[in-house]
Amino acid sequence: MNMIIKAIKIDPITPPSSDLKSIFDRYLPRMKNRSVLAITSKIVSICEGRTVKMGTVEKRDLILKEADYFIPPEGSKYGVTLTIKNNFLMPTAGIDESNGNGYYILLPKNPQASADKIRSYLKKRFSLELVGVIITDSVSTPLRWGTHGVAIAHSGFLALNDYIGKKDIFGREFKFSKANIADALAAAAVGVMGEGNEQTPMAIIEDIPFVTFQKRNPTRREREMLRIAIKDDLYFPLFKNAKWRRGRRSR
Repeated sequence: MNMIIKAIKIDPITPPSSDLKSIFDRYLPRMKNRSVLAITSKIVSICEGRTVKMGTVEKRDLILKEADYFIPPEGSKYGVTLTIKNNFLMPTAGIDESNGNGYYILLPKNPQASADKIRSYLKKRFSLELVGVIITDSVSTPLRWGTHGVAIAHSGFLALNDYIGKKDIFGREFKFSKANIADALAAAAVGVMGEGNEQTPMAIIEDIPFVTFQKRNPTRREREMLRIAIKDDLYFPLFKNAKWRRGRRSR
């Protein structure tokens, strides 16, 4: 069985606001049980009013307001403010200008609440018992060109497949391995949806037997299992010597 990803073409959705349910009602085909809806954070943010008109505020001030931690742009050869927000390493606190029609688009205020709300809507609309949601964003990997998708929130399935304690094909026990299913789905979906002018900000993912679906939202413990404290991170030696400053969001 092969995973199937179907990108959904829609008309342009532009700030300052729109209605997410009306977008679903107009464009979403009927979803099946044990399928996942991927939707870009940009569309969610626009529909939640998380936009700021350019020229009304300095982008740097917005970044400092939205970031948990930041490194000033003077430290970047590209003049980019590197930030940590919601335990993600990303430039400019996720603030986007592309396809914004003259607006800065911020990340959703509470991505998890948004994902849970979308899942509840899909369950009722399509009479589904098991359905998942991921809200995607694009990030870059250090030392690699290009961007790829990650899930900034998920709902309706286990985000991690834990291999710890299990054995590989030669009987060696895994000690650290956990597969991030949420991010894997997001990367695949964003690859299909595109990141330019495709106008396909949603995708339905089907035939995914490796996903463990749940009839509920993820618990706080399940969400926390996705996060690693900076001091415990494999790349902590790189983080600890960087000149991080606290953003206003973490004060």
